[in-house]
Amino acid sequence: MAAARRRGAGRGRPTLEEVAARAGVGRGTASRVINGSPRVSDRTRAAVEQAVADLGYVPNRAARALAANRADAVALVIPEPETRLFAEPYFSDIIRGVACELADTDLQLLLTLVRTAKERQRLADYLAAHRVDGVLMISAHAADPLPDVLERIDIPAVLGGRRSARETVAHVDSDNLGGARSAVTHLAERGRRTIATITGSLDMYTAQCRLDGYREALDAADLPRDPDLVERADFTEEGGRRAMAALLARRPDLDAVFAASDVMAAGARRVLRQHGRKVPDDVALVGYDDSPVARHMDPPLTSVRQATEEMGRAMVRVLLEQMATRETPTTAPGTRPHLVLPAELVPRDSS
Repeated sequence: MAAARRRGAGRGRPTLEEVAARAGVGRGTASRVINGSPRVSDRTRAAVEQAVADLGYVPNRAARALAANRADAVALVIPEPETRLFAEPYFSDIIRGVACELADTDLQLLLTLVRTAKERQRLADYLAAHRVDGVLMISAHAADPLPDVLERIDIPAVLGGRRSARETVAHVDSDNLGGARSAVTHLAERGRRTIATITGSLDMYTAQCRLDGYREALDAADLPRDPDLVERADFTEEGGRRAMAALLARRPDLDAVFAASDVMAAGARRVLRQHGRKVPDDVALVGYDDSPVARHMDPPLTSVRQATEEMGRAMVRVLLEQMATRETPTTAPGTRPHLVLPAELVPRDSS
């Protein structure tokens, strides 16, 4: 066996024809075995696999992909600036889940940031050339045209989150409305009566759902909806700081804040401290994501845990199923896969 490998190595890289000859089968049969086809007998499969081992044959994945009209790659598209990508644990958790789920496949992961209209067009042209086999996209904004482009070019695609309740592309989402509702209900049950919220970017369905959950919890607790207690931000720490300062200026009597992300809660916490407000004695504080930011704050932050890494894994599973069946985003809307993962409140000392 070792001698066979050395002879193969001396002649250069072993070929598929040599594998077929050694196994005593035709080239087509050897190819079917190597490509995992079930249309061969166990005896033939064993003979080809032994020949592959004896010769040290390594399939030419590039040639196989070309012959099968595949790229052996998927793109993970994030339409956000790199400052958010590296500042917010949400993105690293999603990427980790995606990478882990792809680890046992032969697919290469391509990470792409889209920040401008020019970059969006360049990516659309790249995807239209079918240089990847599928697309994962997170953090989609309501007016983002890229998911519509994916539908037009007929490429399997899965969104992390949705652009609206009428999303037409396959997606995996978290129960943002239920998670926010549980956070505000928690505050109301602890006797807080002037509960403010810092929202994310309201051109994102995620932020809209968390605001709706806040309002539903106020209604259930028989607390008034006060527009002065709602301040829009952008999921960043600086946005959380600005929003908290604006809320205190308008409603210095507030006694609780629900921030739609842990990162914004960290910014709010800093402003509360600057204004001499103790957490939770003067103002209770709850965030969203249950990221490391929440656990390392002082005091530790009550937060809503969403299964972010699992979301990344689930997105890959849905995409692989689409790719395997050649299902594409142009499938009838009612049949496109969609998953909504649960969210869970994690109480800590901040509330």
